[in-house]
Amino acid sequence: MKAFLPLLLLLSLAPSCKKAIEKKKENIIVSAMTSGQWKVASFVSNGTDRTAEFAGYSFKYYEDRTVDAINSGTVEKKGTWAENVDRLEILANFPSAANPILQINGNWKINRTDWTFVEATLVSDASTTTMRLEKI
Repeated sequence: MKAFLPLLLLLSLAPSCKKAIEKKKENIIVSAMTSGQWKVASFVSNGTDRTAEFAGYSFKYYEDRTVDAINSGTVEKKGTWAENVDRLEILANFPSAANPILQINGNWKINRTDWTFVEATLVSDASTTTMRLEKI
């Protein structure tokens, strides 16, 4: 019976370890997103390159899950963001935004990422959009 005691202890700790690992992953994503500002380096919707529409824009993400869309140094629109670590997704929402910021709204699937860039895809009924954000 004593031989099973360490195993039972280990099994009882497993759920808390998983939660700790998930929290660490979340913290890494939040840290990467909130350090510095980001620019749209590429934005292609249904094969049409719309990157030029984002010229002058940058985005500042905050730990409280808000984000500023900054146009030529001035906050043009405030929005929210949320991450889903398990699904590698980021949700962006800029309520009542106009183009080009409106085009960022949605649930983005992260394809590739590093500390200095994020490449993601947004698929809706009407279109497929790819975006690359780069740190400034």
